[in-house]
Amino acid sequence: MAMSLAALVAVPALRLRKAGLAETTWQDDIRWVAVTEQEDPQRFLNGGELILTTGLRLNGAAEQRRFVRQVQRAGAVGIGFGTGLTHDAVPSALIAEANRWGLPLVEVPYETPFIAIGKLVADSQSADHYSKLERLIAGHQVLARALLTGGGLGELLKQLGSMLRTDIALTQFSAQLYNSVPGSPAPTAGDWSSFPIPTGRRDACTLWIKQPFGDTGIVGYAQNLISVELNNMVKQRQSQRALAGQVLDDVIHGTLDTVEAARRLAGVGINSTRKNVVLLVVSAAHHKQLGSTSLPQSLDAGVTAVVGKDLVTVVPDDGSSASALAKDLSDHLLEAGIHAVIGIGGAYTKPNGVRWSYFEARDAVAHGLPVNEPERLSLTSLLLASEDVPLADMASEALTPLRKFDAAHGSELVATLESYLNHNGSVAAVAEALTLHRNTVRYRLAQITDLTGYDPAQTADRVQLWLALAVQRLGSRNPR
Repeated sequence: MAMSLAALVAVPALRLRKAGLAETTWQDDIRWVAVTEQEDPQRFLNGGELILTTGLRLNGAAEQRRFVRQVQRAGAVGIGFGTGLTHDAVPSALIAEANRWGLPLVEVPYETPFIAIGKLVADSQSADHYSKLERLIAGHQVLARALLTGGGLGELLKQLGSMLRTDIALTQFSAQLYNSVPGSPAPTAGDWSSFPIPTGRRDACTLWIKQPFGDTGIVGYAQNLISVELNNMVKQRQSQRALAGQVLDDVIHGTLDTVEAARRLAGVGINSTRKNVVLLVVSAAHHKQLGSTSLPQSLDAGVTAVVGKDLVTVVPDDGSSASALAKDLSDHLLEAGIHAVIGIGGAYTKPNGVRWSYFEARDAVAHGLPVNEPERLSLTSLLLASEDVPLADMASEALTPLRKFDAAHGSELVATLESYLNHNGSVAAVAEALTLHRNTVRYRLAQITDLTGYDPAQTADRVQLWLALAVQRLGSRNPR
């Protein structure tokens, strides 16, 4: 233990005696022992020293008072005045000034060499330093053992909180990865100290420690361990999402029978006997980050996968919480710097329900809002969800002649067809929307009929062309 002035006086062999009344720094640790005969030693002091002097140059009351003031301003813990050499007793002016400024004063008898005091304080500091080092090494071992024996990040942080005797939280963007406080309230800068966790990624991970606490160096070591574990978690996350993505891709495209699909979904943690909701995240600019990014804590019960370039989260829910979960996810991704569009699917049971929910979510994404509510499953999505209907091939057969003609002649037959269908077959409305003469519109419609074999003016053919456009539009967002 570091030694205080009170402990030093209590050592019988030193025969020190309290000379003044002040006890302001009586129990403070002595950082060093400084021997001086300077009249003004202030510029040579850093604070926390015990000043030892024989008062060789302190012959008058004025010099003695000035000496006390200089020592007190330097932040010393006290003065040890050696008697029996130049002064038979501690000068009364020195005592009075020390009392006035609250600076402890002790008398050091002639028989006690200053070096004995210095050696005792130095040995105490050395022992204290060694003890702290032993505790630090033991703390390192405890934290490393907590992480490496399967306890994971939660156990590591629990042990850290126990060592520091305070609460611990770990946040990543808007998500709390850990919080020892019941109810997990968000830590605030006023009551908590924050320590960034370096991971080499823009993941804004922060370790929060509630004040007050004593840091003996263990926090820095914990930061490094947390950084290593977070990087391991990223790799695990990528692997798990890739594996789940393979299963979901097969389920979405209907390549598995119902029994096998249910078995494989259960293998990645999706219980298809209960209702599930699909949240689909699409980000053209940041799709590479979707495979490794963290998710908010509210989605812990879900299974997340990468399907193509998109992130798919299957959440056990009856639909009542889906909107709130999608909003949490959107806010979290935005804080992570990922600009994405989220589509919400309906709540269904069975593997086919997962597939339908996925296509509903993909339909919803087309609305382009940050969070898009589900609608009733469209006919196009329902047909696409079945591998028995070759709708994509039918759409390609109908529209490819138009696209080739447009590319070769710089015409706008596909755009004219889309406008015609969107305006419910009104030639006048199409002419106004495209700034064309009505006869030009009629001519283009005739060309469409010649090239495709479908007459947009006939109801059955119009439905076929509308489905073809809808399928290609949806299929472009769902490449197989």
